[in-house]
Amino acid sequence: MCKEVLSIENLKTYFYTSEGTSKAVDGVDYKIFPGETLGLVGESGCGKSVTALSIMRLLLEPPGKIIDGEIIFKGQDILKLNPEKMRRIRGKEISMIFQEPMTSLNPLFTIGNQITEGILNHKDISKKEAIEQSVELLGKVEIPQAIKAMHKYPHELSGGMRQRVMIAMAISCKPGLLIADEPTTALDVTTQAQILDLINKLKNEFNTSILMITHDLGVIAEVSDWVAVMYAGKIVEYTDTKTLFSNPKHPYTWGLLRSIPRLDCEVKKLFTIPGVVPNSYDFPKGCKYSTRCSLADEKCIMHEPELEKIENNHKVRCWHIDRLEELKNGVAKIK
Repeated sequence: MCKEVLSIENLKTYFYTSEGTSKAVDGVDYKIFPGETLGLVGESGCGKSVTALSIMRLLLEPPGKIIDGEIIFKGQDILKLNPEKMRRIRGKEISMIFQEPMTSLNPLFTIGNQITEGILNHKDISKKEAIEQSVELLGKVEIPQAIKAMHKYPHELSGGMRQRVMIAMAISCKPGLLIADEPTTALDVTTQAQILDLINKLKNEFNTSILMITHDLGVIAEVSDWVAVMYAGKIVEYTDTKTLFSNPKHPYTWGLLRSIPRLDCEVKKLFTIPGVVPNSYDFPKGCKYSTRCSLADEKCIMHEPELEKIENNHKVRCWHIDRLEELKNGVAKIK
């Protein structure tokens, strides 16, 4: 296998506030390889977006701070780079599609101004050439009448069109890594499908690696080669997409999959995982999922499991992998 584009090792990002220390990301490890997509999935509040902001070095410090770990991008630890060197990478070699385009685009500037600014910051070309490239990019993301769109303000575009503009800005310098943070949030299902198809097409055209952050397993199935399931600041399961859907090994992953509506079986009531993600200021002592898991025993409550390799390309953080069939057969009752 090719050498990874991005390697994250033991990343810990904490927030220090008047309430205490929030361990938003608490020892995360994963890798992304050239031309592949890693899906980072989990409930709201599990640390997905904080992981992305840590990679981009966009955390507000204070209160946020990366206290440990490495983020190796193309052989260099970007946590050791000074702000000026990081600015050269951000937007050029690592780009990000933010979750809400209406708040990410500046309402005071036209779409054209915002795209050309990014190009001029990273490329040694004239303004005329930057404008021509911007029009071409808007065409690539399938915005009709691209020249007219250059002169419009964000509020004049629909949610789907604004998301396409964000994608155009993100790929303007053909980055090696594209981070997509919930790129289909608040879009209708038809537009969601179009955006996902567009991201896949651009990935293949530019051979870009993608970190797809989402809580939607349908999105994961559509675009991801690998999946990292995140819970309470940690990765609890890591494998390829096909294995995750056909043979999940962590109770949390199994619960997420069961909560998806299906057409191939009769279900009277949609399954829900009991409880909520624990407060990041006060995580449980042992397994972070123990407060919601019907398999949890004293060992789970007192001792946290490591992310262990159980078979080729499959890692799981659980003491009771061998007992998952009890959940599937309904022997272990949900709390």
